[in-house]
Amino acid sequence: MHSGPITQLLKARAAGDASAEGPLLELVYAELHKLAERQLHGERAGHTLTPTALIHEAWLRLAAERVDVAEDRRSFYALAARRMRQVLVDHARRRNADKRGGGAAALTLEAVDLGQAPAAGGEIDALALDQALEQLEAFDARKARVVELRYFAGLEMTEVAELLDISRATAQRDWEVARAFLHLRLR
Repeated sequence: MHSGPITQLLKARAAGDASAEGPLLELVYAELHKLAERQLHGERAGHTLTPTALIHEAWLRLAAERVDVAEDRRSFYALAARRMRQVLVDHARRRNADKRGGGAAALTLEAVDLGQAPAAGGEIDALALDQALEQLEAFDARKARVVELRYFAGLEMTEVAELLDISRATAQRDWEVARAFLHLRLR
């Protein structure tokens, strides 16, 4: 298996090489920006986080982690997408601490069709989605992971299957069950 520059820098970082941090960020920044734009697309109008701020906040969380669980490019982007989701959820919790409800519409089934962003005006309630994903994780952790990898990291089903070490058919079935579960929880 060929080890690309991102994987090499991830391994160097995991081994404690602090000089790998800068070059790693340079290599992954453009893709992180796409992930951040994707995650912010369904947020309410006037959201105070920009893609750049979301990247920086998620990067700080990734840099603070002592154990590097990202062993290659795909797993790194999946982990980065998870950290971005956590930043958005924390941001929504802070925003809603003063006012309950937040005004975001419920997530639609179309928005849960991961690979597609929500329709214009179809905002995603980050807290409701996070709560539904926690419920799904309690029911079936692998299915929740499929959602994270597909929706938040934007991976293709083949990549999801490879990362989770399951067949593509199993990943697809997990995806379909997860979508149905989320649809029921987010109505």
